[in-house]
Parts: sequence; structure tokens; C-alpha cells
Amino acid sequence: MPGARADSDVRAVRDRRDASQDPASAASSDERAQQWLVESFTRSLASLSAHTVTAYASDVRGFAEWAARLGIEDPSAVTRTTLRRYLAHLTTRQYARRSIARKTAALRRYFRWLVRTGRLTADPTTGVQAKGGDGRLPRVLDHRDLDALLEGRLPDDEPAWRRSRDDAVLEVLYGSGLRVSELCGLDTTSIDLDQGAVVVWGKGAVQRRVPLSEPAVTALQAWARMRAEVIEADDPALFGNERGRRLSPRDVRRIIDRRSPSPTHPHALRHSFATHLLDGGADLRAVQELLGHADVATTQRYTHVSRERLRTAYGEAHPRA
Repeated sequence: MPGARADSDVRAVRDRRDASQDPASAASSDERAQQWLVESFTRSLASLSAHTVTAYASDVRGFAEWAARLGIEDPSAVTRTTLRRYLAHLTTRQYARRSIARKTAALRRYFRWLVRTGRLTADPTTGVQAKGGDGRLPRVLDHRDLDALLEGRLPDDEPAWRRSRDDAVLEVLYGSGLRVSELCGLDTTSIDLDQGAVVVWGKGAVQRRVPLSEPAVTALQAWARMRAEVIEADDPALFGNERGRRLSPRDVRRIIDRRSPSPTHPHALRHSFATHLLDGGADLRAVQELLGHADVATTQRYTHVSRERLRTAYGEAHPRA
């Protein structure tokens, strides 16, 4: 019930606060992290983003703290039943399915690491499954949305440099399917306008070369002529904000909020890039490489979007549908 849940949350916050103020509790938490080799595990995650590493470390610590309440002091005592009880605990605590799936992925990677490094002989996560996210398909912008975003009318008092920068940012996001973090990390040396390509450092510090669309090349050429009005000459950043600093993901969100007639997440441009390629008959493996996905299964969800769009088009246009 809502009231009971609120009381429980208050107690949980109070317990965490009291624990944080108790030196003995803090010490035991540090000792537990050592027993569970959390730092050694995180050092093995060099191929993952810093955000994912932080999340996985937190997930393992959270599981270790929960297991300690059952008298389990180190990973060797964890069984498949223990893990299933933990997932049931998260469900009763009303964690989102996506969060439970991530915690499961973190624990699976952790226990596999323990087995691979000889610290355990068997992986207790084998056979343990957690349902993924809520199953929602990523939003794809239609041509009207894209026209409004890329070519819509702007205020007459919009500074020329901002108009030029925003054009280039949006064309690169949609035309090359970059992640927002990848776009923000671009330097002037990352782009080759003569060859129509951009070199991107993706997740896990993996480099890939992605084509630039003709509109993106045109927009970048225009921005190159304006860039000196915003960014110092010795700053390598390709894009900057009003304060002359490298563009941040929050700045990109503001750009889209100004341009889009309806609420649009920056990642929708990447979703649209992938789906429109598949709609046009592009090979799945080619799209995987363009997006920088390590696993083709990640790319395959866009095929579901593409098929759904085809069903919708069929239902709306075919006289016998």
C-alpha cells in the first residue's frame, strides 16, 4: 500500500543515514568490499564506460550488503537459490524491471570474472534470468518531425553562430547516428570533410569511422567558419557552448528542446538513423558497425521497430488490410 511503502522508504533512508554516521558500519562496509574483491572486479571492466563501471560496482556492493544479512560473507557461499531470492527481493521492493535486469547483468559479469580468475569453480548465475526492460520500442522520428527539427523556422534574433552550430550538431546526430556523448567528445581533428567521414571514440574506447551525410558536411563547413566566434583557437573541441566550453550532453538537450516542436530525447535521432537505414534495406551487420554495437543483438531491436513501421504502413495503406 502507498502509505506502507512510504513508511518503508522513510525507514530505509533513516537506516542508511544512521549507517553512514556509524564508523563501525562504514568499516564493515569497506571490509565487505575487500572480501568480495569489488575493486579488483571493477579494474577488469576496462572495456566498459565509466558510468557502467560505477553502476556495476554499486550493484555488486548492494548485493553483498543484502547477502550479509543472510549470513553470507563472501561470494563462495552464494548459490543459484541465493540469487533468485535476491531478485525476488528486488521485485517486492518494486524496483523497475530495467534496474533489475542491469543488476542481474552486473552480478553475472562479476561471478563469471570470479570463475575466469580461478576464485570460484562454478558460476551461480547460470540459469538465473531476469526480465529486461518494459519492452518499449525506441521512438522513431517521422519525416515531419525531422523536417521541423532540421529545417524548421527559427527566431529572427537567433545568433548566426548558434544557428550554424545547432544545424551541424543535429545533422551529425541524425546523419551519422552518433551517441550524444560521442558527439560531445569530437575534436576538430575527428572530422574529414574532404572524405565525408568522422572518427568516433565509442564505448570501451573503441574507435570507428562513420560516414557523414552531405547535409552534415555542408553544415560542418558553415560551422567551421563560425567556430572561432565561440571557441578559443587552441581548444580542440569541435563544438562549444555559449561560455566557450566544450559542448555537454545537457547543452545538446537544450538544442533539441529549442528546435523540436514536441518533446524529443536526443537519443531519438540515433534510433531514427538506425531504423531509417533498415527501412531502406541496409544490412543489419553494417548498421551494427555504424552504431558501434559490440553485440548484434543490440542492433536487432531496430529490426522490430522497422517491422512494426511496415505493419503500420500496410494497415493504413492497403485496401484489404
